[in-house]
Amino acid sequence: MDRFLLMHSFARVVETGSFSAVAREMGTGQPNISRHIAALERHLGTRLLHRSTRKLTLTPEGERYYSQTRSVIDAITEAESTARGNDVPRGLLRVACPTVLGRSHILPQMKAILARFPEMEIDLQIGDRYIDLVEEGVDLAIRVGSLKDSSLTARRIGAAERLCVASREYLAAHSAPINPKDLQNHNCILYTLSSAGSTWSFRGLDVDVRGSFRVNTPDGIRSAVLDGIGIAYAPGWLFEDVLADGRAHSLLVEHHGPPVPIHFVYAANRMLPRRARAFMDFIAEAFAKDPALNAHTGAIEKGR
Repeated sequence: MDRFLLMHSFARVVETGSFSAVAREMGTGQPNISRHIAALERHLGTRLLHRSTRKLTLTPEGERYYSQTRSVIDAITEAESTARGNDVPRGLLRVACPTVLGRSHILPQMKAILARFPEMEIDLQIGDRYIDLVEEGVDLAIRVGSLKDSSLTARRIGAAERLCVASREYLAAHSAPINPKDLQNHNCILYTLSSAGSTWSFRGLDVDVRGSFRVNTPDGIRSAVLDGIGIAYAPGWLFEDVLADGRAHSLLVEHHGPPVPIHFVYAANRMLPRRARAFMDFIAEAFAKDPALNAHTGAIEKGR
């Protein structure tokens, strides 16, 4: 039994979601790929995939095995590339990033990245839920805010200024706050995924705020501000365009707290493939050119 062949077949089935696609890729028939997966499951004594007529779903055991299998395949690929003297980034890279930052600053870079590294494949997962990198087989994640997970290594690529923002419509109906404590008399829009909860931190002062609307996505915060629901306190890049055209205004400018850090994070106990480093370098370079992201510390790496 060629165990590496079975592992490779399994990994590619997970990544493509299709037995037929992997069969075409490997120049064989779909029944052979099915036999590879069945043989691997017999060898391991556990089911890795749930199969239906519509989709393939990993079992919990399959998720863990895929993550470890991908690490092994990456290590072998890196070793072979090094032996051949070939340092071209190649293979599949899975990246997770927050919704608004992904749409506004990551997606616009995809064409240029793929043109520079034509042997790379990128699986970009845009969303605001927490991603367990190891369990879900994700190579890199972009996270905005303070980091707490000590099992991850972080590379800082930027820092966004936090702004207190309200729409022109809201300010026409309510007096603008003069100091942070005045926010207690305003309808504040709350981000439910914030680790700080309903406490907003300003320069030397924390304020507990309240509001009639809370939401779990930055998109929702932006929409609520533009609809005139209330005041938000969020990274400046979320409101760049509407501040520029006057639809919204920044408040309490002299009281704003420290910038919100932006990091790439990845599993500390896994070898980082060349394609991941190439991707991070590319994005860090792009962020460094964007004043709104204040990426002046992009070269720092540290354990968290």
